[in-house]
Amino acid sequence: MMIDLRSDTFTKPSSAMLEAMLKASVGDDVFREDSSVNQLESYAAALFGMESALFCPSGTMTNQIAIKCHTQPGDEVICEKLSHVYNYEGGGIAFNSGCQVRPLEGNLGRLTAIQVQEAINPDDVHKAPTSLVCVENTSNRGGGSCYEMTDLQSIKKVCLDNNIKYHLDGARIWNAMVAKGETPKEYGKLFDSISICLSKGLGAPVGSLLLGNEAFINKARRIRKILGGGMRQAGYLAAAALFALEYNIDRLKLDHDHATMMGNALKNKDFVGEIYPIETNIIIFEVKGSYSAQSFSAFLKKHNILCIPISANQVRMVTHLDVTAVMVKELIGLIEKM
Repeated sequence: MMIDLRSDTFTKPSSAMLEAMLKASVGDDVFREDSSVNQLESYAAALFGMESALFCPSGTMTNQIAIKCHTQPGDEVICEKLSHVYNYEGGGIAFNSGCQVRPLEGNLGRLTAIQVQEAINPDDVHKAPTSLVCVENTSNRGGGSCYEMTDLQSIKKVCLDNNIKYHLDGARIWNAMVAKGETPKEYGKLFDSISICLSKGLGAPVGSLLLGNEAFINKARRIRKILGGGMRQAGYLAAAALFALEYNIDRLKLDHDHATMMGNALKNKDFVGEIYPIETNIIIFEVKGSYSAQSFSAFLKKHNILCIPISANQVRMVTHLDVTAVMVKELIGLIEKM
């Protein structure tokens, strides 16, 4: 049995989710005639208290569509330097939107309102107009760190005061909400657009949603088509996403508990250095001494456990719904013997 801790994107649909997919009512979504997609979009928009939603194949696409909608070529986008939109979307901000990025060094992937305020360019022909702030919650490379709602609200005020749009990359927003006891509507009130992923901790096989007001989503739908994201009988995927939203959110706490247990086992070992604070389902830790990140990962692989070396001396592990209590116990037992 392989224990896959490389990412929460490796989840497989459960038998109940597959059954929901088989029973889905479908149509042609480009013609807006897929009833399951329409149901998913309406459900998610209502959940966040926003006007409309758009189902897309990936979170990269929803992020890139949002950035394209909010900006003009030559604008500048503010984000944290570890952000997914900056590091892991293939240079899409430049390629798709013709914008430059102002990456800021925050704390575990999180920005402050003061940082954002100080990074806004003045109205000067020598400077790119600052038109958008993107934040990521939870922060992947920040070890699954979560923003405080008050900090997000403070950044919102800076955006309003400076006529700047505000986008949330909520790839793991469900983890943040479970960890902090927050509600979707709290986020819906803050952001001009929100990208939410359904294929990570929630366990759906494919898909993300982009949320915003009706005019924004109408514009986003056009850009989705241009990018090749218009899907036909996508209701089979939407049915899985609906199942995930209805049944797999509350259980994310178990993933967080598993991550904490794994972190507690690691911190007792002399070959483990700094461990990022574990708030959700991601563990990022330093290895030292006789191990490099590569050799540590290779050792675990020999014991049918997969993880990812993210730098020369850092390893990432991610828990998810396919990581059981038995698997966590097996990993902890192996770590204790190392």
